[in-house]
Amino acid sequence: RPKQFSSKFQTKTSRTFGKGKKGASSETPRYNLGKFEKNHRRAKQENEPLRLNKFIAHAGVCSRREADELIQKGRVTVNGVVITEMGHKVLPTDKVVFEGRQLKPEKFVYVLLNKPKDYITTTQDPDARNTVMELVHNACEERIYPVGRLDRNTTGLLLFTNDGELAEKLAHPSNQIRKVYEVTLDKPMVAVDFDRLLAGIQLEDGPVTVDAAAIISPDNCMMGIEIHSGRNRIVRRIFEHLGYEVVKLDRTMFANLTKKNLKRAQWRYLTEKEVINLKYFL
Repeated sequence: RPKQFSSKFQTKTSRTFGKGKKGASSETPRYNLGKFEKNHRRAKQENEPLRLNKFIAHAGVCSRREADELIQKGRVTVNGVVITEMGHKVLPTDKVVFEGRQLKPEKFVYVLLNKPKDYITTTQDPDARNTVMELVHNACEERIYPVGRLDRNTTGLLLFTNDGELAEKLAHPSNQIRKVYEVTLDKPMVAVDFDRLLAGIQLEDGPVTVDAAAIISPDNCMMGIEIHSGRNRIVRRIFEHLGYEVVKLDRTMFANLTKKNLKRAQWRYLTEKEVINLKYFL
């Protein structure tokens, strides 16, 4: 039968903050990652050049795509020279200026949110709907972004960071990041469908593998499911394919992070141990 979910990855959590917590940015932790950066096989040399758009993004001005637009418009100078060339690279010793302000890379911030319903995973919404950014707006002064997304009515773990390299690692399908969901169905799961679930599902955009599953309620309407796929609405589509409607969907684990001691709509900073785990051992 399917394996039960292990709790061995649960880690000690730091203080949590609600939506209205003020002054939280002054408490943003600093992470001592020097030893791991030095020993990591992909650690960058101190004098290695960095693409200008990435440098601007790391300084918290905007995203890389928006940085390209600033560069094209001639609004950025490097060592006193206006740069409009896409792909231009800079050194840590270069003086990069935007609108009269010299840019410096921000410290990295890592925020974990237990997302409630009725919030969409986007930085801005033209229809003025609630966004997840409203829930973490007091977390830090740095510009952070959600890693991946959860549907409006899906609850649970959502990570925010300005660490682009880590965000890309966690979001890229090839890295097979672990995700565990608690699923509530509109009717009891029957044995034949449970076996089909474990055997793998063929969807319109390709096959999907369920790594583990378990029925966790006496009425067979609530399940735990572990997957690595990050495709759009993947959990809901899996059960729709089997003839079930997902009434509630809650992400209880993302990578090695859990919701332990984190109430709905609360957020917290990752611990140093958690950051090291994600960046170097996942």
